[in-house]
Amino acid sequence: MRTESDSLGQINIPQTAYYGIHTQRALNNFPISSQTTHPELIRAFLEIKQAAAKTNATSGNLDRSIAKHIVSATKTLLSNPIDVSMFPISDIQGGAGTSTNMNVNEVIANVALEQTGRPLGDYDYINPNDHVNMAQSTNDTYPSAGKIALLRLLEPLLLELNELVDALGNKADVFSTTYKMGRTQLQDAVPTTLGNSFHAWLKPLRRDSIRIKAAREALYSLNLGGSAIGSGINVSYHYQVHIVPNLAGITKLPLIQSHDLFDATQNLDGLVALSGTLKTLAMSLSKIANDLRLLSSGPRSGLLEINLPAKQAGSSIMPGKVNPVIPEVVNQVAFEMFGFDATITAAAEAGQLELNAFEPIIFRSLFAGIEHLTTAMNTLRLNAIDGITSNKSRLAQDIDLSVSFATAMTPIIGYQEAAKLAKESIRTGKSLRQIAEKKACFTPDQLTHIFKIEDIVINARTPEHGLVLHPPKK
Repeated sequence: MRTESDSLGQINIPQTAYYGIHTQRALNNFPISSQTTHPELIRAFLEIKQAAAKTNATSGNLDRSIAKHIVSATKTLLSNPIDVSMFPISDIQGGAGTSTNMNVNEVIANVALEQTGRPLGDYDYINPNDHVNMAQSTNDTYPSAGKIALLRLLEPLLLELNELVDALGNKADVFSTTYKMGRTQLQDAVPTTLGNSFHAWLKPLRRDSIRIKAAREALYSLNLGGSAIGSGINVSYHYQVHIVPNLAGITKLPLIQSHDLFDATQNLDGLVALSGTLKTLAMSLSKIANDLRLLSSGPRSGLLEINLPAKQAGSSIMPGKVNPVIPEVVNQVAFEMFGFDATITAAAEAGQLELNAFEPIIFRSLFAGIEHLTTAMNTLRLNAIDGITSNKSRLAQDIDLSVSFATAMTPIIGYQEAAKLAKESIRTGKSLRQIAEKKACFTPDQLTHIFKIEDIVINARTPEHGLVLHPPKK
């Protein structure tokens, strides 16, 4: 063990630990979650510390040799997967993220010390606060690191969202002439195509992508240089001007400095807006999952309009049962995101005065929500959408027995008379066509038109265009 001291006293720390006393106190105080700080948050923190060391060196406030060691340590840490043993703190913590910031400061200092041949904890030479954290505060480093992490996690989500849209579009094209009954309030409405159903699923996902990208813009604006509460205390003019451009060069992201550092430090509405777009995406996915479960219900006593790929045995007691497990897991991820959004909203609202202390739970919720939505879309596409087939005989049977054709009769015989024919069909079990053919109120051409499904179904044929209307009848 080695002993480290702070203003509260002394604590013993494992001799080989790269973290220090502040991290150890956090381990003692926050035994909340087995989930440690997200690797992307650590990665972003390391990049911020590297940019800060370079900027402080060029400003003349940090000894260039010390800065060189700090930069070297960050590069070493960034060149390898994040080592959880170095960053072991729970991702739910008090202190507005100070423990994570100090954890990173301590690890960088100790790696730098080790590289110079000095013992871990020899902070007289390289100090976590005075050197690694120079010109910084958790107030500006933690939210900045969180935003950078979010920007990186959103990339695979948007890519997967686009892949899912394409997969739905492909199925829409395949099923563009597969006719089925449309339903409103779970009751027969009018005929449509299975392709139209797939188009109706993909369109909100496209809008979700637009909404997420719009909300993402706020993440590029950082409050770095604001230090405590946005005041810029202990920050040189050179640092304040150059820190964000230097960080942008390291991260390869188009980062900018917030125009109002006070505002950017205490208000988290941009994160709430992002959460709202993710909740909307979750809702869109859950709606699709609901429809897939309903349309595939059966195989004998349900709708069974489509077949979902069989992925695993559905019961430990009922042989042959196969459940819609992929839509089910998508539903659950959506429910989780609804909860995350509520947590994020409450945490953002609960911040008082010049700083929000609840950023850790906000970023934790956003990180998990983004990652789970990404993987949910992936499994939905690969293990469900790509393998869907239609039950054409069942679809044709439903259309043949449907009374929905009464709607096409209305312009000819009126609503009331058409309703009488529909009720007779339901009462007798005969098809509407059989009943209509016995009536003298339709000509042969009218009957042909009424029951020719190609003439009454409007088809949304391509994802790029709107409805393709039929040419006017002669």
